Amino acid sequence: MGPVPDYIKKGLNILFVGFNPSIRSGETGHHFANPNNRFWSILYQAGLTPVKLRPEDDHKLLNYGYGLTNIVQRPTKKAADISSEEYEVGRNQLREKIETYLPQIVCFVGKGVYQQYTKKRHVAWGVQNEHEVEGVTDFVAPSSSGLVRMRIDEIVEIYRALKVLIE
Repeated sequence: MGPVPDYIKKGLNILFVGFNPSIRSGETGHHFANPNNRFWSILYQAGLTPVKLRPEDDHKLLNYGYGLTNIVQRPTKKAADISSEEYEVGRNQLREKIETYLPQIVCFVGKGVYQQYTKKRHVAWGVQNEHEVEGVTDFVAPSSSGLVRMRIDEIVEIYRALKVLIE
């Protein structure tokens, strides 16, 4: 398994941040590559992309003003396999990326990602009252994993708020 590259540049509207690559993503080198992950469908249904992209199209998100990264770079079967040391390193690296590239919005794909980044326990969906990097809006969205028990239409509705924010 190789690393899954970040797709990030200055001037992004949204930087999507996941926990870490899945084993499938590590095998293919593409973000959200697990067939049970609904990330690409959610972006399309929420109106954030005009077509439903595939994992191998992940680099094309840059064309829409979006980027991709993870708080931890090592692929694992599940987020529970990530060590506290990996989170500590990842937290610092993520903050550095956000400070360097200054996206308009950082969308944390899962409450747990944001909780690991900020060490906050209680987090609501959507725009956060406090922002970790000045000038950058923190937004928490549900994980796109097929294991999430929320209905897909509820998840899509939360992601639609991102479209409103960037318009």
